[in-house]
Amino acid sequence: MTQNQLRFVPLGGVGEFGGNLALYGYGDKWIMLDCGLAFADDTQPGVDILVPDPAFITAQRDKLLAIVLTHAHEDHLGAVQYLWPQLRCPVYATPFAAAILRSKLEEGGLLGQVPLRVVPVGGSATIGDFTVSYIGVTHSILEAHSIAIRTPAGTVVHSGDWKIDPEPGVGKLTDEAALRALGDAGVLALMGDSTNALSNGHSGSEGSLRAPLRQLIADAKGAVAVGLFASNAARIETICEAAAANDRVVAMVGRSLWRTVTAARECGYLRNLPPILEEDEAERIPREHLLYVVTGCQGEPRAALSRIATGEHRNIRFGRGDTVIFSSKVIPGNERPIARIVNALVRSGVKVVTERDHKVHVSGHPNRDELKQMIAWLRPKVVVPVHGAHPMLEGHAELARSEGVDALVISDGDMLRFTANGAEVVERIDTGRLAVSGSGPIPLDAIAIQARRRMMFNGAATVILVLDADGEPAAPARLLLRGIDLPDGAEDKIRRVAEERVRDLPRVRRRVDPEIDLAVRQALRGELRAFTNQRPAIDVEIVRVGSDARVAAEPRAGARRAGGD
Repeated sequence: MTQNQLRFVPLGGVGEFGGNLALYGYGDKWIMLDCGLAFADDTQPGVDILVPDPAFITAQRDKLLAIVLTHAHEDHLGAVQYLWPQLRCPVYATPFAAAILRSKLEEGGLLGQVPLRVVPVGGSATIGDFTVSYIGVTHSILEAHSIAIRTPAGTVVHSGDWKIDPEPGVGKLTDEAALRALGDAGVLALMGDSTNALSNGHSGSEGSLRAPLRQLIADAKGAVAVGLFASNAARIETICEAAAANDRVVAMVGRSLWRTVTAARECGYLRNLPPILEEDEAERIPREHLLYVVTGCQGEPRAALSRIATGEHRNIRFGRGDTVIFSSKVIPGNERPIARIVNALVRSGVKVVTERDHKVHVSGHPNRDELKQMIAWLRPKVVVPVHGAHPMLEGHAELARSEGVDALVISDGDMLRFTANGAEVVERIDTGRLAVSGSGPIPLDAIAIQARRRMMFNGAATVILVLDADGEPAAPARLLLRGIDLPDGAEDKIRRVAEERVRDLPRVRRRVDPEIDLAVRQALRGELRAFTNQRPAIDVEIVRVGSDARVAAEPRAGARRAGGD
């Protein structure tokens, strides 16, 4: 590989939502753009958070110079606390993203270990042969930036998440002058946000929500709750202003909301908000003068809105005469949990308002007219669509070509090499996602994850054998079932099969727990499948009794450990 090549490898976020992580290489050095997480769905039981697999770059960790963060959304920043121990390089961020990251690093016990380099809004940094310049853009979070990456081989622009908003409420406008200047100097490629590439027109302005939200709140009779993305400081301000205009006091419910407000104020934003109450302080306010700003607009089961809907919140109750406003869009994949919350609220007599009913939300991502404008400003040799499912990537590519610009649709793991005339795929890198567990990120095919998945779909069976030191039964076998329905008499038969399988073993093998475990597991697998037509997870628990109980601990070759079926 020659020393003057500029390369791009996305390890997450291309052809999918969430888990944004991209690598840019020059010579034999790399920088990472964003390090984000994704949230698991109901096909990953017991898993809440997924992160990109960084194996490609951890194998050459000494060549990774830095992580550069475009903004503070979880899908761009949230994996730092989980993956940094494998990466161990400086992290560059603007003040707001740095404030959010510090709180996460503190939770993860990494505060003080991660070298955090704070870059001013619109600033730049030189990292080896890379010069990264932060170009301010509007988005649904403070201090979002596109990143211009200058190298001896040329300049590329990583758009991050962005839009064009003439009235963003909080924060600065998209820096048109800086983007035009980049285009005048020459841009090899634009790696561009494709989230709304299939949506015509303009994404809309935050300022356009003030009047409709104010009117909705004016029309409400009882208490009002507004669910929103917790990171949207401008929306928090919009709602607080609408509440004040209608003589309502605001109470905020959800740790992530308070984190946003605290970080924003630390960085000089949201200084003029009216006083905001904690949830337990709101009880003294008459309901017709109360507005809750709450987390959980995507149906998260432990968030405030879900607990309010199911009547499980310790301080807040909603019912007939109250109003809940979903000031958000439905992220693909969250339709069912959101519907469950809406159904529960409506059953309780609550009036529910969503973006389908009224203008209560605008997207933070660019529609097609804005994508065309970015292309016109930058005039790149090639557009590489990122951040979105493949239909969106293809839509973005089609739009770029209609504007006379070449486009290249890729997937996670495709390594691009940039040339004076565009880009080409030169290699394929293995990629994937890891599940975040208590011990850190682990592969999705790890034994623990497989066992959770099997238990979710097939149930679980545990047989408890009480034996003496020689493997003779000291008490009847017990059978515990979870998620398995057996016909009458089946449990007794399965217990007898387990006991008989132990007796059938030679005496020397009955003294070795792993030998018994393997034999009983194999016997029960067939029995349970015959009764249920499923393959439940099977666990064999062996209890030895007697003062001289001694058991050989080492399994013979091929024996499986307990819990691994």
